[in-house]
Amino acid sequence: MSDKNGNVKPDLAELRAEIRQTRAELGATVQALAGRADVKARAREQVEETKQRALVHVEETKQRVLTRAAEMTGRVRETPPRELAHEAGVRVRANPLPLMLTVAGIAALAGIILIVRGRR
Repeated sequence: MSDKNGNVKPDLAELRAEIRQTRAELGATVQALAGRADVKARAREQVEETKQRALVHVEETKQRVLTRAAEMTGRVRETPPRELAHEAGVRVRANPLPLMLTVAGIAALAGIILIVRGRR
């Protein structure tokens, strides 16, 4: 078909097919934009991904700790008690702060218990 000026008019079926194609593309674009705009869903996805990464990290750390504990347990079993006591003494002499803090904490706890009992 052609109009008065000799231009070829598109067929009605072609127009409808083109409209269907445009609608499908527009629908896909709208869905993509809606997915980006759904902040709650994206936040939930981020939280879930972060939880999964944290769980993996916890499991890896747990395995390292268990491995190290097994190594140390074997070392302690193989080391004579006298040598262990000597090594502990060397460590305390080198850095007495942790021992002093522990003793101070125990003393403070005992003092609190005595004060609370005395008030009753």
